[in-house]
Amino acid sequence: MTQQADAVREVVGPVVEAAGLHLEEVTVIQAGGKSVVRITVDLPDDALGSLDSDALGEVARAISAALDEDDVVAGAYTLETSTPGTSRPLTELRHFKRARTRLVTLKMMDGSRVEGRLTDVLTDGDGDALVLDGDRRIPVGDVRRGKVEVELKRLDDAQDAEAGELGESADEDTDDDSDGAGSDNATEGSPGRNEEG
Repeated sequence: MTQQADAVREVVGPVVEAAGLHLEEVTVIQAGGKSVVRITVDLPDDALGSLDSDALGEVARAISAALDEDDVVAGAYTLETSTPGTSRPLTELRHFKRARTRLVTLKMMDGSRVEGRLTDVLTDGDGDALVLDGDRRIPVGDVRRGKVEVELKRLDDAQDAEAGELGESADEDTDDDSDGAGSDNATEGSPGRNEEG
């Protein structure tokens, strides 16, 4: 991590924590004459589901205000605040905890692959273990990395439930199909100080 990213992390860490979220990643890069500050936030380890766009927007505004107030990024910058999304590789215990209830593919240390629905993550005296459907226990130390598989059926179920709540037919054609429904990777961009936007 760069020195500037460390300074940004010190400023935005308490803001993200106050919002009840986890600060996943901070990067700062130069893009022409300005900086791009990328902040990735996530729900806490024990939470299921995805961070909604309203909460992401609120924390993005609070982060922007904190960065402007503490002046840790010199000159103009663009702030990009997002969630990890389903494309994040599962490499840390907290990533697996956040992926509970999701279909995952695990690449094992021996080169084999295991697929299943991650139902639990156990952290007990016997060592950390992933529990897949059918009560299959996989020691975390045997896993090189994992990935969440995108499930179209799961998206259909979510859309059916949402349509039911709105009193609509799930098959009804609506004009707001372009909202990226089903994508866990939301991005909230905001111009920083001295930026038009």
